[in-house]
Amino acid sequence: MRILFCCESYWPSRGGVQEVIRQIAERMATAGHEIAVAVRRQADRTSQVLNGVRIHEFDVSGNLVTGIRGEVEQYRNFIKSFDGDAILIKAAQQWTFDALWPVLDDIKVRKVFVPCGFSGLFEPAYTGYFQQMPAILRKFDHLIFYAEQYRDIDFARAHGIDTFSIIPNGASEIDFDRVTAGRLRAKFGIPDTDFLFLTVGSPIAAKGHKEVEDAFLRMDLGGRAATLILNGTSPSRRLSDLLRPQTLARGVAMLRRDGWLGVRARLFPERVTVAAAANDTKRILRLDLPRSDVLDAFMEADLFVFASKVEYSPLVLFEAAAAGTPFLTVPAGNAAEIVRWTGGGILCPADVDARGYVRVSPDLLAAEMEKAVRSPDLLQRLGAAGHKAWRERFTWQVIAKSYENVLRGETVFAPFAPSGRIGRSN
Repeated sequence: MRILFCCESYWPSRGGVQEVIRQIAERMATAGHEIAVAVRRQADRTSQVLNGVRIHEFDVSGNLVTGIRGEVEQYRNFIKSFDGDAILIKAAQQWTFDALWPVLDDIKVRKVFVPCGFSGLFEPAYTGYFQQMPAILRKFDHLIFYAEQYRDIDFARAHGIDTFSIIPNGASEIDFDRVTAGRLRAKFGIPDTDFLFLTVGSPIAAKGHKEVEDAFLRMDLGGRAATLILNGTSPSRRLSDLLRPQTLARGVAMLRRDGWLGVRARLFPERVTVAAAANDTKRILRLDLPRSDVLDAFMEADLFVFASKVEYSPLVLFEAAAAGTPFLTVPAGNAAEIVRWTGGGILCPADVDARGYVRVSPDLLAAEMEKAVRSPDLLQRLGAAGHKAWRERFTWQVIAKSYENVLRGETVFAPFAPSGRIGRSN
C-alpha cells in the first residue's frame, strides 16, 4: 500500500504524537509498504528519508482557532493530489487536520483520522470549533481512538458516529528487548539498595513533577534510602513566539493556575541538578536524559510514578509495563484503562475537574508510594503482569498491524480484547 501520515511535527522533534506516528510508519515501511509523512519544516532535520519513511515538509503552523499561517495552499494541493491508498491524520486542533476542512470532499483516497483526545473540547475558545466537528468527522471513512471511554470517543458516540476502532498505544519491542545491567545507577551513583522512583514527562509543570517531588519528601520510609529521578524539560521558545497574543493569553492562564514557580519551570527548566531531601536517606535527581538513559531508567526503577495533570493515553505507562516496572498513576486520560489492560499498575485516586485537569493530593500520593515500597511481592507481580501483557498485546509491532488493517478497510479486533470486536470498519 501507499500510505501518507499527516501530523504537526516529526523527527527530530520528540513528543507523543511524533513517537506514535514514527513507530507505526517505520514498521509499515519495514513490512514493504510505501510510507510518507507530511509534517512541519524543521531547520535541524538532516534528511528527507528516515528508516524507509519519506518526509514531506511544509512551512505551516497554528490551527483554526489561533490562526493557520504559512504554506497552506501548498499543503492542501499536495494532499488532494496524493495518489495512494490511504491518508491518516493524527490529532485535532493542529494545522495538518484543520487546514483540510475546506477540501475534505476533494480527497478521494481512504481518509482515517485519529482525534487524539480533543484536549480543547471544554475550553471556551474552542466552542465554535467543536460545534462544527460532527460534520467534519462524518467526512472521514474511519476514526481511531486510543481509549474505550474518553472525551473524544464519547463525543463521537453522542453524535451517532460509530465507524471507528479502538487501538491503544504501546511501547517499542526494539527499545525494551534488552538488559540494562545497572548502567544508570552506576552513572549517577545510585546504590543498589536505594529504592528508585522515576517520573518522566515534558513539560514538567504539566506532567506533575512538583506533585511527585512533594509526595516523595512527605514519605515515611522508616529510614530506608530512596532516590527520585524527575526526568524532563520544557521546550525552548523564541521570543517572537512568546509574544504572540495567543501565547501570552495561555501564559496568563497558566500563571493563574500554577503560579510563578510553575511558569518559571516551563520557561527556564533546570537541566541536571541534585537536590538533597529533608534527610540524607532521600535524594532527588532533576535530569534531562538522552533517550538511551531514559530507557535504562525505566528498566532500573523500582516504581514509576505518574501525576500528570492532563493526558490522553500516556505512552510512559506502556513503557513502564514494557520495562517490567510497576507503575503508580493518577487517573489522567485513560490511565485507569491502562491499569486494567496491562495489569501492571496501581491507580491513585485524584480529583478531576470539569475540563479534565487532574489534581492529586501530595499526602495521598505519598501514602500510595509508601504502600508500594512496603509491598515488594505486589510490585514484582505487577511488573511481571505488565511485561507479559505488553509482550502479547502492546508492542508497536502488534499495534502497527492493527493500523494496517484499518488503512486497508478491514475489520479491526482491538489488541487488548482479541476475542471481541470494538468499533466497526467499512
